[in-house]
Amino acid sequence: MTDGSPSGQLPRTGEPALVVRLFGWIMLALVAAFLIANVLIVGWDYPGLGAISSGDPRAFVILAIYALCIALAVARVFKTSNIALRYEARQISDFNAYLIRGCYFAVLFMGIGDAVIALIRVEGALDVFFPEAIARGMARASWMGLWFHIPLLVLGFVVAAFSRSLGFIWLALLIVAAELLIVFSRFVFSYEQAFMGDLVRYWYAALFLFASAYTLLEEGHVRVDVLYANLGMSSRGKVNAFGAIFLGMTTSWIIILIGLSGRHSIINSPVANFEVSQSGAAGLFLKYQMAAFLAVFAVTMLIQFVSYLFEAVADTRVEPGHVDHDPVIS
Repeated sequence: MTDGSPSGQLPRTGEPALVVRLFGWIMLALVAAFLIANVLIVGWDYPGLGAISSGDPRAFVILAIYALCIALAVARVFKTSNIALRYEARQISDFNAYLIRGCYFAVLFMGIGDAVIALIRVEGALDVFFPEAIARGMARASWMGLWFHIPLLVLGFVVAAFSRSLGFIWLALLIVAAELLIVFSRFVFSYEQAFMGDLVRYWYAALFLFASAYTLLEEGHVRVDVLYANLGMSSRGKVNAFGAIFLGMTTSWIIILIGLSGRHSIINSPVANFEVSQSGAAGLFLKYQMAAFLAVFAVTMLIQFVSYLFEAVADTRVEPGHVDHDPVIS
């Protein structure tokens, strides 16, 4: 996925579409506010909105975050009331591409880095390569998460800002290389460690979950619909708009709400506790991130569905700049 979408070649202005743009931008504002609030709730023990009735001032901070995000979204829509839907859709999609690129490069760097540290750790050589205090820290998942993984995460997004390649091609290549390494080390050298299998599973999870939004952009998802291929552009736009709202966004929000509601939810709990696999110190300290992959999947899909909605409504209005993808029919 690249930033090569032709947003710069599209008409910047067009017929106003305030209602659909308000809906789309409020969706984006809500997910942004929800993620910020989630960090405060999980990381700093802030109460949720339900604590407003008890008068807890921190709950009003959460409410203010939601209000501010929605206000900024509404202000943007009215400030750019004549922007073309398709132009804005490509802008949103390009931003989503950057998020996904950053995630891909981050898991690429973290996977390689953590595998090297795990190899040194299982061979009992951490004290040889690192000072004693750092060596002790590298034996704990929480230390690795804060002082090793987060810097590599930031590096991934820095590299993504200068790269125009999504990175999943390199990730797929490294998955094959990691699998070959397991085969050769096991059957040729009779050597295998738990972290080797952990690395393959870690990269596989990233490859499939992060690529979903790109597949949506390229109309690569299989359509079990023999009627869709015979519809005109305007009719397809109506079908896509309906699906984006009632199927795509709904599913994304369900994953976000269930996975990120409270410290003990299925995503927050592993991440907050830096959960590791049953292999313990013999494996990678990255299992907690695989839970976070579900959140990345849901958020990037929601962002892409907003872009998809704008494109669909632009199709119903037969606006210029439509990119015709050949649908895959099952």
